[in-house]
Amino acid sequence: MFVPPPIPKSTNRGAPKNWQMSSPTGTGDGATVPDGGTIVYDLADQCTSDDLEEGALYHATVNGTVEYGVFVDLSDAVSGLVHDSNLLGQYDVGDDLIVELGEIRPDGDLSFEEVRVADYEEQRVVHGDATTVADLGDATGNTVVIEGQVVQIKQTGGPTIFQVRDETGIVPCAAFEEAGVRAHPDIEIDDIVRVSGRAEERDDGLQVEAESLTVLDGEEAADIESDLEAALAEAAEPADVEPLVEWPAFEKLWDDLRDVATELRKTVLSGRPIRMRHHADGDGLCASVPLQVALESFIASQYEDASAPQHLLKRLPSKAPYYEMEDVTRDLNFALEDRTRHGQKLPMLLMLDNGSTEEDTPAYRNLRHYDIPVVVVDHHHPDPEAVEPLIEQHVNPYLHDEDYRITTGMLCVELARMIDPDLTEDLRHVPAVAGLSDRSEAEAMRDYIDLAAEKDYDESDLRDIGEALDYATHWLRYNSGEQLITDVLNVDCDDRDRHGEVVDFLAERAERDVEDQLDAAMSHVEHERLDNGAHLYTIDVENHAHRFTYPAPGKTTGEIHDRKVAETGDPVITIGYGPDFAVLRSDGVRLDIPRMVTELTEEVDGGGVSGGGHLVVGSIKFVKGRRESVIDALVEKMAEAEIDEELGSSTALPEEV
Repeated sequence: MFVPPPIPKSTNRGAPKNWQMSSPTGTGDGATVPDGGTIVYDLADQCTSDDLEEGALYHATVNGTVEYGVFVDLSDAVSGLVHDSNLLGQYDVGDDLIVELGEIRPDGDLSFEEVRVADYEEQRVVHGDATTVADLGDATGNTVVIEGQVVQIKQTGGPTIFQVRDETGIVPCAAFEEAGVRAHPDIEIDDIVRVSGRAEERDDGLQVEAESLTVLDGEEAADIESDLEAALAEAAEPADVEPLVEWPAFEKLWDDLRDVATELRKTVLSGRPIRMRHHADGDGLCASVPLQVALESFIASQYEDASAPQHLLKRLPSKAPYYEMEDVTRDLNFALEDRTRHGQKLPMLLMLDNGSTEEDTPAYRNLRHYDIPVVVVDHHHPDPEAVEPLIEQHVNPYLHDEDYRITTGMLCVELARMIDPDLTEDLRHVPAVAGLSDRSEAEAMRDYIDLAAEKDYDESDLRDIGEALDYATHWLRYNSGEQLITDVLNVDCDDRDRHGEVVDFLAERAERDVEDQLDAAMSHVEHERLDNGAHLYTIDVENHAHRFTYPAPGKTTGEIHDRKVAETGDPVITIGYGPDFAVLRSDGVRLDIPRMVTELTEEVDGGGVSGGGHLVVGSIKFVKGRRESVIDALVEKMAEAEIDEELGSSTALPEEV
């Protein structure tokens, strides 16, 4: 008697039709197979005669009796006769027995004989060709079998969509019940399942129209899960790329970036969405946009659902230089709604050019109530003792005795290349834009500018891109401006001429609006000389600058500061203040703004002081009625600061404070 051997788990991918997936229930006497057990096959309802092998044993149910034997069903589409000469007992309709397939006749009729088996290994046979997600493109129109893990369950107005991940990718499997009714309510996210159905093209992607969907358990599920974990670990490994420029300071952060790249790839593969929050300025955009494009590309390479990048990744600008409670409340609400409406896991929060300070911790503590991991890539002066107990990973040059001159945009361009190295050519100019936008004085800036020149960008072009990003972001406010920003930055842009025209237009508008603002404000700038010799310039930007237009208070203060530095050539501090805020810029004075904020919080009773930023640039908030006390105390501290004329300013100020 011939019994088809089971295909080993390690080689089942791409196996021919009729391979069986096993769930061992025992061993005993009977037909011999390579592992020493007897196999009895249980056909799924959708199985046809194409799924049969002569000589194999099958579970059967009597569906009719005649004088010369009984008719049995092996599935909805498979039935045949057991002649009374081949019966070992008496049976009625509905009785179960085990039969051996004796012959598949030329006319398609099947003949069986009853067998008795004391102990056996039961294997489920599903209809279709065993295949992988990666090979579905060659199987459209055919019935296929996929084994994997459910990573998302979405109820639509029609079918229920189960996103199933195998070792090679993720495919939507549509299971139909009544319109809008949850199919297979017993199946949950992370279950190991076997899907049989027809592979079809749908909406520029592939989909399996599931005819059967079964939860696996026991050793069978454990084997599949083990294979999936090994495949995930391999697929999550970042690309082996070299840094765009040689820079010993940067190399200290390389391993941290690889760890984050691994975590991001693993997050995509496990079906968890990513919610990307970034500072709404030039450096924040140079960090987030390349990473967005890389992650979208990686998602598209892993998911057969063409809409997956749109659903699994959201890029969101943050106006404040920290993670505000308004933002975290909004993010958390959207995440919980998406879990309820779309069956998504709760997201990972990816903080870029933001998120390293004690001010971020209330928002992080709010997320701790839920399964929302936080990853931070930033270059602002951090408070690791405050934030690191609340986050999973933290990349920051200060943690390696470096500083703000390594901008977040520089870090994230390399991070994007680790996720999708094919983007390298599109990103060569971006680190230079990030450095110029954030006024980095790093020794590697010349190398980055030379790298951009290879793409025909001179330094003036790069500065214009930074100004255009700043201008566009101001008017976009809380909107990410997906296509416009990628066009301005020329990342994933299909028209270099359009990019140039858009940048020229926005940069010219930005320059015009800055000139208009300074024409109104410069005559109101007040000056005094501090005890340490530094020039202090102050301006009430609430009353002596245009409001609700470009540039915002932070940018206005920065432009005034730059003019005063150019005029004097001496150490300069500039404060732009409003009713309950102040923005600070410094050149040639060794300030420590985060420390000053901490001291003011304790020293100004009832001041309600908060804020932070880089060491020599930042912003603070305070209670309106204590403005004079807060600013006077701040100026006293600045007057005591050490003069260091080699120390430049670090960055453009945040748009909002």
